[in-house]
Amino acid sequence: MASGPASSSFDFATILRDGDHIAWPQGTGEPTGLSSRLMAQADALPPVTLVLGMVTSRTLDRAGADTFRYLCLNGAANTRKAVARSGGRVIPAHISAIPGLILSGRIKVDVALIRVRPTADPTKYSLGVMTDFVHEMIASARVVVAELDERMPLTTGDTLVDRDAITHLAIADGDEPLIVDATPSAADEAVAKRVAELIPDRATVQFGVGGLPVAVARALGGHQQLGLHSGVITDAAVDLIEAGVVTNRYKGIDYGVSVTGGLFGSRRLLDFADRNAGIAMRRATYTHSAAAMAQIEGLFSINSAVGIDLSGQVNAEVAGDRYVGAVGGQVDFVRGARLSPGGRSIIALASTTPDGRHSKIVANLGVQPVTTARSDVDLVVTEFGVADLWGLDLLARAKALAAIAHPTFRDALAADIRAAS
Repeated sequence: MASGPASSSFDFATILRDGDHIAWPQGTGEPTGLSSRLMAQADALPPVTLVLGMVTSRTLDRAGADTFRYLCLNGAANTRKAVARSGGRVIPAHISAIPGLILSGRIKVDVALIRVRPTADPTKYSLGVMTDFVHEMIASARVVVAELDERMPLTTGDTLVDRDAITHLAIADGDEPLIVDATPSAADEAVAKRVAELIPDRATVQFGVGGLPVAVARALGGHQQLGLHSGVITDAAVDLIEAGVVTNRYKGIDYGVSVTGGLFGSRRLLDFADRNAGIAMRRATYTHSAAAMAQIEGLFSINSAVGIDLSGQVNAEVAGDRYVGAVGGQVDFVRGARLSPGGRSIIALASTTPDGRHSKIVANLGVQPVTTARSDVDLVVTEFGVADLWGLDLLARAKALAAIAHPTFRDALAADIRAAS
């Protein structure tokens, strides 16, 4: 249990051991005062490894960041710097598997750094913005250091943490780790328009972060009675809820409640979620649970890709020789949507790289990883159309995918199909 008065100073040398693995929550869950102090004290610390999900702050740009070893759960946002420093030490695991991997010790967490805020119950703190797999970090850690941060919202669901679970308490003194929605490109908007046309009223939707998900949310503005069940939500979700587009009245479970594992947004989203019974923060064991998604009526999952080959294999991790994405929750939601009565899974992507020089639909992925197997892929959407792959044979899949590629690359893809036939 944390003892003594909360302090803004903390000496990591007093708690760390040689070989320790230190973890903190993703995105807005990062306690930036503690993480920046860890960087500043790097030269005085024993050799340790940082276990990181998506880092959206500038922490890894600080002096001292090169001193640490890294083990990464993805390469998105600024985590790609940790991937580069570690020589590509990435754990390719579905989000649904990560809680169990942490609890079993397969992913070590010796020291957990977290953000909390007070609640009306003096024996409890709230995690506020991020549940995800934070409880598993806390349960596995030898030492839990918490930043007390009253800037966070009070949220419902799985956010409560026992005060006795915290070893040391510090006053938050870092920048608030807010995330501003990305600006969609013209290609994002064109793809999003086609995605929105596939989603019926009363469906429940899942989408992530980035320009394309923002564009999809905006394209859904004319829909009615949608539900929301997602690993994270952004400011774009606020627009849909406030406009009455998202009501959660026809979900099958969690009636009237938008379910998420994290608030990846700006002050606007955090203020909206504060004491809002319509936003439920749930752990990854629920948000990414196949059993939970199977109870949702009409779940439409919307995920993106770096590339997809003519058989339908999806790469959502590597662009060229750079690890830029993640296994993440894509497969969890692809499979969960198919289990949902009336649900569909959508892989949405622009047909080319932003410079237009390369097709994202390719003959084969070559050495690139397969994030989602072709046997799981359902609908694929580009700005040029929709390929419904569910139940198609390999030749029919290839033709359907080539038809929604950028016109510049269709002849070459057609030649690849003929050569393989």
